Amino acid sequence: MTLNKADLIKSVIENVHLKKRQKEKQQYLFPEFNYSILSRRQASQVVDSIIEIIKTTLEKGEHVLISGFGKFHVKFKWARKGRNPKTGKEILLDSRRVVSFRCSSKLKDKINKEGAKGSRVQGVK
Repeated sequence: MTLNKADLIKSVIENVHLKKRQKEKQQYLFPEFNYSILSRRQASQVVDSIIEIIKTTLEKGEHVLISGFGKFHVKFKWARKGRNPKTGKEILLDSRRVVSFRCSSKLKDKINKEGAKGSRVQGVK
């Protein structure tokens, strides 16, 4: 399953609750009423702004570190000779910048926890 923008927005709506500034009488009896739920539009704005911040930071060539998730960084690749696989003709590939992602050790541990042993391939001798 691929996580897309709509899924992120839905997750933000379900998991992010804003604390109300003023307490009403019923909020003392029912503390769960002390929070308001984000609207779909607000959640969409949150996700869009986070993605936009990450994009502008990477465009500047800076690194983006999200604790517990990983690090996005920009790498520079020099121009090089390449080959068109269809025709076999040599071409010159331009220099460019590419985004690379390195997963945090916490995320690696969570992905590869002991419950997923059955999906791992055992070493062959």
